Amino acid sequence: MEPTADAEGAPTTLDRRVGSLDDAVRALSETRDFGKPAKLRRVLEALRRVLRQPGGAAAVQARAQALDEAGLFDGTDWASPAILIPALAGPGLRCENADTLVLEATSELRLLAIARGEYAHPAFSADDAHQFLSQVLAMNLDLLFTPPNETERARQGRNAQLIRDLFQYLADGIGYDSVLGELVDEIWRILRQRPIQVEQVQSLITRISVYRSDPDVDFGSTSGQGLDRLITSLFGTTEACRDDPGIPAFRERLEAMDTSGLQYEASGFARAMHDTGLVSPYHAELLRFLLGDNDYLVAEALGLSDIGRTCLMRYRDVVRRLVEEAVHPQTAQCVYGLALLLDRGVLHEAPVVPALWRQLSLELSPTARQRLTAVFGDQPSPEARLVAGVISMLGQPLGVGQGDNPTCQSARALSMWAYNDPDYLLQLVVWAARDDEIIMHFEGSPLSSKDSAGGVAKALPIDLDPVSLVVVPHLDRIYAEMGRRCADRPGDPHRWVNPEFHGWWAARGFWINVDVATGNLVDLDEFLRQFHAGYHPGYNGGRPLIHPQPAGIAVTDSAARYIGWHAITILRVGPDPQGVVRVYFFNPNNDSGQDWGDGVVVSTTGHGERFGEASLPFDQFASRIYIFHVDPLERGEPERVPAEDVERIIGYLERSWGRDRLRPGALQASEGPHGDH
Repeated sequence: MEPTADAEGAPTTLDRRVGSLDDAVRALSETRDFGKPAKLRRVLEALRRVLRQPGGAAAVQARAQALDEAGLFDGTDWASPAILIPALAGPGLRCENADTLVLEATSELRLLAIARGEYAHPAFSADDAHQFLSQVLAMNLDLLFTPPNETERARQGRNAQLIRDLFQYLADGIGYDSVLGELVDEIWRILRQRPIQVEQVQSLITRISVYRSDPDVDFGSTSGQGLDRLITSLFGTTEACRDDPGIPAFRERLEAMDTSGLQYEASGFARAMHDTGLVSPYHAELLRFLLGDNDYLVAEALGLSDIGRTCLMRYRDVVRRLVEEAVHPQTAQCVYGLALLLDRGVLHEAPVVPALWRQLSLELSPTARQRLTAVFGDQPSPEARLVAGVISMLGQPLGVGQGDNPTCQSARALSMWAYNDPDYLLQLVVWAARDDEIIMHFEGSPLSSKDSAGGVAKALPIDLDPVSLVVVPHLDRIYAEMGRRCADRPGDPHRWVNPEFHGWWAARGFWINVDVATGNLVDLDEFLRQFHAGYHPGYNGGRPLIHPQPAGIAVTDSAARYIGWHAITILRVGPDPQGVVRVYFFNPNNDSGQDWGDGVVVSTTGHGERFGEASLPFDQFASRIYIFHVDPLERGEPERVPAEDVERIIGYLERSWGRDRLRPGALQASEGPHGDH
């Protein structure tokens, strides 16, 4: 980059600061590895000063290769662009740590240099860099189109504007077309998993709609049918609400329609709902209006299958009351849950309908009311919010998420009960919401959530659906207390906790491939053979899985590095449309589509997954599991599993979370925590 000068030819502030940066980079480059940390501070300070100047982003971009090769990113995740995650870039730029902000900003400018062909990175292509930046920009649209708010200015000072200038520069460098395309793809990817909580997605769609209508915002030539479908699913689904007239005007239009017009509206809303998994507030208003008409139009508005229509006709009184109580424009999303609840035939289970009548008349405790009101507001009432949440969870048991909380065990349990034992779930909701206490039993002894010393979560979770918001704090404390009851027992406490916590149908046979005392891997050969014998249809006699089973996995990042233990549910195992045997499982972490490294990429669509399921080929899944349950009386044929299959799985394991956990003898069967099985 050529030096610039002011009108009199004197170097500008940017010139001087760029000169200081060049000196600092040169010094860092010429220093041996052990001395680089001492030189790094000067480079970071120089970068911060340059980035704050007009034209500073371009100056840093021009020096991206020199900065990289000098060792700026050595010893950090930024050293390997291939393992960076777009979703983490925004938090990195918003943080209060100035060094993290500078490194993140410089990394983005390095990627822009790669994307524009100015820097031929040996391990990251121009296309990869372009896609990464498009995703970063798409996930942080507010940094492109809105000024800093008071909170940001107070926390970040001048850096708040620096970040926005950086994002504007990045967007100018790669174009807005790709930003929009990446964002739409990301929204559809999340929606295909059919989560219960869609507030963030709805917010993104709303912001895009507002930005696209602003003449000062140029999204380029791309609009895309996918984006139009998303926007109209919320704001202009049918002819009567195409112009987004507001609820009162929409109601007046409904009142003026004949039966054929109402049927057209009902079928239009149903198609959009089942297409996207999103529900328009106008859809909720239509459903409330149709209660005074006939059941046929209600079924049309819900888009019901034959099973759902039968449930509606047989249990029309309780369905009508559920709609009256829970379905409002503010809780419109539960309409999708109601449709799926009816299609699942849950109401045919004898205890469910009376339990729903009890829920409709439930008096909430002050604590439950306060929690629901604090998170969702008081319109509609907390009681209505909770009923809406119950409808959603019973209809979408695989849409439960744990939020940003270490409560995967509790989220998994709620999902399993909604999927497999709905009347028990409804009982727990009553105890938690009415009594502010849940009592469960551990090996015959009662455990009260009130008496527990505390749970896994250090603070009360708030980013949850209504049912989880009320129930999870109690489950978390009970789960932790069960663990404490097993603290003095040898081996892993999940052997005893999982069946007691989840229910009788959690199998009592227990296998683990980690020595709890040392963290080393043990008995891998026998562990993997038993997993095949319990779950693979080729070695378990072709038996399908009857009840979902709890399991534990070792989560790894995109570089196959160990992150932590995580609770999931094995739902079924079978061949996908291409004939590959896959494990289909539920992951409560809000987004199941993840890259776990070494080619292990979790799929959520395209391989026979049902909404809410994740899947992996059997051997890849087996390489990440460390705990599973089986029926000890159904032995299968572990001896028939080919040695090469076991070796292939161990190879995945050795290249990922097990690379530092192997010890001599780990590959042979031996007595251990599970030696009695």
